[in-house]
Amino acid sequence: MSNTDVTLSEENLEYANRQPQKSGRGLLLKIAVVAVFIFVVAAVVVTAVRVAERRTLAAETERLAIPTVAIIHPKSESPEDEVLLPANLQAFTESPIYARTNGYVRHWTKDIGSRVSKGELLAEIDTPEIDQELGQARAAREQAAAKLNIAKTSAERWQNLRKSDSVSQQEADERNSTLQQGQADLAAAEANVRRLEQLESFKHVYAPFSGVITKRNIDVGALINAGNGGTNRELFDIAQLDPLRVYVSVPQTYAPSIKPGMSAYISLNEFPGEKFEGKVTRNANSIDPATRTLTTEVDVPNPKGKLLPGSYAQIHLAMHVDGSRLTLPVNAVLFRGEGARTAVVDKDGRVRLKPLTIGRDYGINIEILAGLTAEDNVIINPADSLEEGQQVQVRHEQTAQQGSK
Repeated sequence: MSNTDVTLSEENLEYANRQPQKSGRGLLLKIAVVAVFIFVVAAVVVTAVRVAERRTLAAETERLAIPTVAIIHPKSESPEDEVLLPANLQAFTESPIYARTNGYVRHWTKDIGSRVSKGELLAEIDTPEIDQELGQARAAREQAAAKLNIAKTSAERWQNLRKSDSVSQQEADERNSTLQQGQADLAAAEANVRRLEQLESFKHVYAPFSGVITKRNIDVGALINAGNGGTNRELFDIAQLDPLRVYVSVPQTYAPSIKPGMSAYISLNEFPGEKFEGKVTRNANSIDPATRTLTTEVDVPNPKGKLLPGSYAQIHLAMHVDGSRLTLPVNAVLFRGEGARTAVVDKDGRVRLKPLTIGRDYGINIEILAGLTAEDNVIINPADSLEEGQQVQVRHEQTAQQGSK
């Protein structure tokens, strides 16, 4: 082998030893570049995800800051309505009976529950003082009559003597004056006798009209005082039961519909299923400022006496109501210091608080007399924190469900 060949072999060997070193360095460089690229990509991706999450969170927070509400529409009611109101039954005529003279009860003839006719004797009163005064008054009348006869005779005699100038005119006038005084005394005595005779006639207590005795406050021997003063003031209570008066307080809203002659009927719990027909006879023609109601009277026939005065009843009035009538659930109304309000969503999705005029309370629902229309979007279950002009979101699914109920 020549020297030249030996030199080439060594160079090839050295080149071969350097070649793997260059390949390893390039591989490491590629790996480093890839790692840096992956890191940069990962950082970009992470940054982008975080930014997206922040934007999503901000949007969700902003969305949640706007309350979501469900809405309903007020329900329209028919103008023809049967109004059911509480009422009290009263006797058509009811009167306490008092004594018109002083004395003691001798006996009574009627007790509670007794049906009496007009002019029937109820009780008799013993009046010894009045009897004595009447005898004395009659004696005084006789005395006055005797004095009048003497005065009359004397006046006639003096008048004849005056014609012959036997007596003076002064004496004749005095006799005429005595005659006039005697006539006045007799008239006064007769008036006193008639007064005492009338008082004595009051010892018999009669029924002023036909009806039923509802109270008896006396017994035999009880001291009776004339009029409504003193003890045992009231002797009897008498009531006329056919027909009965039914008084009802009609709300101001229905007052224009109340007309005399309109039909009505009452019902009582003790007579389930029975209707007692009657008619409106009159009303007060004035609204009570304390209750804003119209006092109305309905007369109900009671020929069999089934209905009792003082009973509680419910009266049914069929009437026509002018204007629109709307109802809302109670949980759609806000009761605040300034009055009843309802929250309505306008076309821009903002809250408008409208004042309401409330009519009857049906329990779950209430009647709205003014403040709403049937097209208003009323928020159901409004939060107390809702304010005028606040932005809200409407949940249409609940809206449909609420409207279908």
